[in-house]
Amino acid sequence: MTGSRTTSPWSSFRLPSRLSGRLSGRLSFGLLLFLLAELLLVNGGTLSGAVALAATAAAGSALAVCALLASRAVPKVPRTRIRTAIRDRERRTAFLPQRDPDASGRPRPRAPGRLAMTVA
Repeated sequence: MTGSRTTSPWSSFRLPSRLSGRLSGRLSFGLLLFLLAELLLVNGGTLSGAVALAATAAAGSALAVCALLASRAVPKVPRTRIRTAIRDRERRTAFLPQRDPDASGRPRPRAPGRLAMTVA
């Protein structure tokens, strides 16, 4: 059996990466929902736990849908426009050189403290 491999009829079937990511996300969300529902119903034994879980899941799903729709509504900005905006901002930004406190002729910086008593 050197070099021979058994092939499955499904070996050539590949999901697009975007679709497989969605399926894995839905699968993990479904598993989490199932485990949380079981935990709430077994430990609590009340219907209010299931209702709270359903309301939380509905609110989370609505939030995810809103975020997805909002992200798709944003127009795509070309990379050249982003580079131009960054370059323009860099040109507008002024560079202020910092003063050297140890330069000759400058008094030493003093720490804040009590005012010195002066004789008038």
